[in-house]
Amino acid sequence: MPTLNGAVVLITGANGGIGTRFVEQALARGAAKVYATARTPREWTDPRVVPLVLDVTDPASIRAVVEAAPDVTVLVNNAGASVPTAGILSHSDEDIRRNVETNFLGPLFLARAYAPLLSGRPGAAIIDIHSALAWYAVGGIYSATKAALWSATNSLRLELAPAGVHVVGVHVGYVDTAMAAHVSDPKTDPAALVAAVLDATERNEYEVLADDTSVQLKAGLSAPLEAVYPQLRTTTV
Repeated sequence: MPTLNGAVVLITGANGGIGTRFVEQALARGAAKVYATARTPREWTDPRVVPLVLDVTDPASIRAVVEAAPDVTVLVNNAGASVPTAGILSHSDEDIRRNVETNFLGPLFLARAYAPLLSGRPGAAIIDIHSALAWYAVGGIYSATKAALWSATNSLRLELAPAGVHVVGVHVGYVDTAMAAHVSDPKTDPAALVAAVLDATERNEYEVLADDTSVQLKAGLSAPLEAVYPQLRTTTV
């Protein structure tokens, strides 16, 4: 069963609001070492934190991190990108590629790279941060990539379970970070989100629905499309 006590944790996007809380709470739960990765790593005061350069969209960067941090027991795929507009047809080529590479291919390639090292390792776990918008396609390419990551996480869970690697998928709506600074809707405290994720991981749970939005959207997956997306309803005369 995964535990943070004595774990070696690698966190992508460690400079951000959620990533920083993962670093802090992993340490508070007794992690022996935390690799805090980012494109431009920041300084940390705790000697257990090892800053590493990582661009999840760059295969060479992924290989370099795996070589520098081969002792990882818990991988947290937290790094993410968003888009300024919601309509998938209005996104630029650059926005589409950046979201696909950051939100989907990056976590998948990093999990694939670490799978042989995690397999059979006591307490091994992968945590993937999805989004409630994986189940509600109003975020354009962001929703599409988070839906793809959700599917990939389900596949990883099945493939890695025989090797003793526990895979956790996390769904959450808006979180009170810089990425959602423009949003006036209710937001989850990033510290509360991370606490819920780590609690679920240590309880050996597979999925975290971190807020009411995620609970409601998952419950609505079996509903008719016209109920999920009222704009599809047509009026007949």
